[in-house]
Amino acid sequence: MQDLSTPNSFENTQSAESKYSIKLKQIIEEFGLTVYYGPEGYENTEIRSDDIIRPGLQLAGYFEYFDPLRLQLIGKMEAAFLDRFTSDGRRKIFDKFFKYPIPGLIFSRNITPFPECVESAREHGRTILCSNATTNELHAALIGALQVHLAPRVTRHGVLVEVYGEGILILGDSGVGKSETAMELVNRGHRLIADDAVEIKKVSAKSLVGNAPEAIKHFIELRGIGVVDVRRLFGTGAINDSEKINLVIKMEPWEDGKQYDRLGLEDETVNILGLDIPALTIPVKPGRNLAIIIEVAAKNNRNKRMGYNAAKELTERLTQQYYND
Repeated sequence: MQDLSTPNSFENTQSAESKYSIKLKQIIEEFGLTVYYGPEGYENTEIRSDDIIRPGLQLAGYFEYFDPLRLQLIGKMEAAFLDRFTSDGRRKIFDKFFKYPIPGLIFSRNITPFPECVESAREHGRTILCSNATTNELHAALIGALQVHLAPRVTRHGVLVEVYGEGILILGDSGVGKSETAMELVNRGHRLIADDAVEIKKVSAKSLVGNAPEAIKHFIELRGIGVVDVRRLFGTGAINDSEKINLVIKMEPWEDGKQYDRLGLEDETVNILGLDIPALTIPVKPGRNLAIIIEVAAKNNRNKRMGYNAAKELTERLTQQYYND
């Protein structure tokens, strides 16, 4: 029988850890948490798991499959359970619990941590935090934030813009006109997320989110003019910090004789971080208004995601007319 009085080996029970990390200090600042007790250097505690545990079973003494590398969250239910014990009983519970190297224990709903909890945390060097948010609200928000901060990521050379609510990642060789097209889109009322380098994160099994590296955020380079600050020239409505990537547009110089898709029946995709994102190849030559083409592509992509494909509709009409004739 397992001895529940001491920490068991959790070598094979941990959740998948990200190779990225976020410091506890950033989580505290982002969610406005109150530090009830923190040992020396607690701000630099690194969090690598994007999940949160509500330690109900652990407070009852069951530590099998317990992952102590996650943030721990105590709400009204757990607090009511602990309130049933005597002071000595609670101290024994927290002594068992804090033997594990948890990065932090959070009390929600403005619950005041039990004195026995604080005493045990001091002895074992664990951090206690408090929040006035409801337990479910805080639980969901923390998971969402950690998934973004710890997500797998890659950097691509390109431009990311938001057009009619669609995140459009524009790729292509240097000098093909990506930045100029993005500038025209901003001038037409759309928003810039990143120019030149786009950091792409896989925030869920179905979603990619892109943003600009902090050093070049809101800047865009235009050959012949130089670097301009889009936020200062066009206002905060012309920029955004991040955006989900819904469509990839590959810009390439027009090649005479090359066959380009004219009906839109071919489903082209680009694989980024294991996800296939819808893609279009747009040939570039003088006289083509690329900003308008991308606007139409954004609207058409939204229609496809909502179940309407104009190319298939036209094909079905022509086929029906053929058989009727």
